[in-house]
Amino acid sequence: MNLLRMPVVLLTLLAAASDGAAEPAAPLHIDAAAPGTAISPDLFGIFFEDINYAADGGLYAELVQNRSFEYQAIEQTAWTQLAYWEFVGRGGGEGSLVVAASRPLHANNPHYAVVDVPTAGDGAGIRNPGFDGIAVEAGKTYDVSMFVRQLYVDRRWGGRPIGDDEPFEIFARLEDKQGQSLGETKLTYTGADWQRIAGEIVAERTVDDARLWVYTKQAGGIALDVVSLFPRETFKDRSNGLRKDLAATLAALHPRFIRFPGGCLVHGDGLPNMYRWKDTIGPIHERKEQANIWRYHQSVGLGYFEYFQFCEDIGAKPLPVVPAAVSCQNSGHTAGAGQDGIPLDEMQAYVQEVLDLIEWANGPADSHWGAKRAAAGHPEPFGLEYLGVGNEDRITPAFEERFRMIYAAIQEKHPEITVIGTVGPFPDGEDYDEGWRIANELHVPMVDEHYYRPPEWFLDNLHRYDDFNRARSAVYLGEYAAHDRGRRTTLRSALAEAAYMTHLERNGDVVRLSSYAPLLGKRGRCQWNPDLIYFTNTDVYPTINYYVQQLFGQNAGDELLPAELTPPAGEDGLLPVATSVVRDANNGDVIVKIVNYGGAAQPLAIELAGAERLAEDATLLLLAGEADAVNDFDTREPLVPQESTLSVGAAFDYEAPANSLSVIRIPQR
Repeated sequence: MNLLRMPVVLLTLLAAASDGAAEPAAPLHIDAAAPGTAISPDLFGIFFEDINYAADGGLYAELVQNRSFEYQAIEQTAWTQLAYWEFVGRGGGEGSLVVAASRPLHANNPHYAVVDVPTAGDGAGIRNPGFDGIAVEAGKTYDVSMFVRQLYVDRRWGGRPIGDDEPFEIFARLEDKQGQSLGETKLTYTGADWQRIAGEIVAERTVDDARLWVYTKQAGGIALDVVSLFPRETFKDRSNGLRKDLAATLAALHPRFIRFPGGCLVHGDGLPNMYRWKDTIGPIHERKEQANIWRYHQSVGLGYFEYFQFCEDIGAKPLPVVPAAVSCQNSGHTAGAGQDGIPLDEMQAYVQEVLDLIEWANGPADSHWGAKRAAAGHPEPFGLEYLGVGNEDRITPAFEERFRMIYAAIQEKHPEITVIGTVGPFPDGEDYDEGWRIANELHVPMVDEHYYRPPEWFLDNLHRYDDFNRARSAVYLGEYAAHDRGRRTTLRSALAEAAYMTHLERNGDVVRLSSYAPLLGKRGRCQWNPDLIYFTNTDVYPTINYYVQQLFGQNAGDELLPAELTPPAGEDGLLPVATSVVRDANNGDVIVKIVNYGGAAQPLAIELAGAERLAEDATLLLLAGEADAVNDFDTREPLVPQESTLSVGAAFDYEAPANSLSVIRIPQR
């Protein structure tokens, strides 16, 4: 009888029945002298989608909301192009704020603000509260910039236009909610056409909810666009960069790859809302902003160049996903009936768009698209290996016809690229079966499986890939999470995921990639729960599930070693324990992962063949606690891994605590 296949309820009853009695030791035999079976070195990565305000207001460090005046009511009914902006005049300052589009900065950025100040007083201009406030820290520098076109000075009815050499002063000021200054800078504009002006502000105090006031003390009228405020300190000090603490939290996962930009975001809410990579590169003011399928906005300041750059900065492989030329089947919030396909007479151009992406990423700097990458500051190729085509689409005839066209073109022009297909949003069912049929017929290198299920499902499926046909496509488990009661991230759900991840390691020859989803969730701004990492404007809150992903990411291997866990003497079934043993070929370390998802401690008698090659002291990383434990915004003492030293040898005992993940890392001598 296989206890690993038994329902979790029964396992819990077995564990409860044994409470108070000493558990017999279970033998775990490991052959560290064996050559090992090669498994994917890219197995554990991350998946980023702009959901839950993960990009704008999150990872992307821009502090001004609606900086380009492109918000619209189709995103949120109360929004206009002037959402989050207000006119503010002080000391007699008077004026008005309207949006215009007659002479835009760029065709992709059609709207801008016109500020009319007939009477300046002590200052008149526009103010922005950022994303739920602007968090600034005393002594830190913030870079402010904007595009300006001056319309007139000293306006009177029948007044005069500006002169080409006549300066116009604009002030950018950070202030608290009471209007008190936190620091400001003066910018000077001269001319009559659009130009970018920039300066810096050093914050005088630490405030979580500051606002940015852009104002003038001169009467006149100006047009403004792309009003931006960035912390000087970004991740790796990149301009137009990423929020430092959030990016560092992602880097600490040691992901081998990053999948981006989604998710449902990729195929979008109808064909016009598809994510088109070319709209997200080049100078910021030339990028094409659009509505987010999750009902907010994409500035695409975090675009394809920034995604690839972040991958390079943290040593992760890029895994972009392009639409399979069909929109999301839930477009217009019509479940299953909203899928539309790009017209067939436009498919040649779309297929070329996909091929252009590969040239942009990998082409030489003197190629057409490689030159655009080089102009952005990266003359060397990015080294793209993986490309996803489609995202959990309904596998309809329209999808299949277009996918085949895209796949054939990539195979012909770029056979070196590993194309990742899709088999729908569920671990079974019609779309799953049809997706696999297409993959089998075309010999697609890899397919993307998704599943969100209760913890019990993961524990009941710890053998899903054991008998998988190795001659078929490899698997990328692109989105998964164990949803506990109330869709929470508990230790129970984290350990179910950990047990499943040992299964992925044991089948790392066929499951090549995996990533939890979703990645980020902003407090008060979530469209989806649970998420791996929660955050506010000032703090980051990794869940317990995050630490499971981190322990696996930081302790991955590329060789699976033979290991067998058998029931202790006198027992007639397996235990609520999952294990995997891998070796890191770079340094020879042997890494033993033990997940005890039962309610009682489990003694193990570990036999380590080949121990003479290994050190006598190992590092033990232990994550353990109550099954219902949660790391959230109100947790004063979050549950985190504890590190200690463990003596090991050819035979040693280890007791895996109840509700625990143990990682034993044994260095080579």
